[in-house]
Amino acid sequence: MEESHVHDIARVIQMALAPAFLLSAVGALLNVFANRLARIVDRTRALEGRIAPDAESPAELETLQRRGEFVRWAITMGTGAALLVSLVIGVAFVGFLAQVNFAMIVAGLFVAAMGALTLALTFFLREVSLAVGSLEVILPRSVVRSLHPRDARDDDAPLGGA
Repeated sequence: MEESHVHDIARVIQMALAPAFLLSAVGALLNVFANRLARIVDRTRALEGRIAPDAESPAELETLQRRGEFVRWAITMGTGAALLVSLVIGVAFVGFLAQVNFAMIVAGLFVAAMGALTLALTFFLREVSLAVGSLEVILPRSVVRSLHPRDARDDDAPLGGA
């Protein structure tokens, strides 16, 4: 193999390295999403086990269902991002080997991957905000007050709560 071909292959490998790191980061995010989903499923099963068959389901179950939907969408978008990044790497190599300029295709796939990753993180953020917001419904009022001591003791603050 000529030395110029070795340099060309090395350049393609270097260009594929950044998407490969991105792929491992997306994989780590998918692991976080899957763990969140597992916790939601576990909590749902525990709550359903305590509810009488003819009783109305508590508001927490509805919140858990919504959280599960957001995590499911986050996993779907994260998986889509991982597939698109894999295509970026594959198309870059195929383009090099076939000596065809696939730059626009690679760029489009990368932009689509970033869009899917952005959506995945947006769905995840929404799920986390639902989880934090549901704490006030789940926890007794005394615990919530202890978590927000300024709210309960504004009058005790210097200068009349200022």
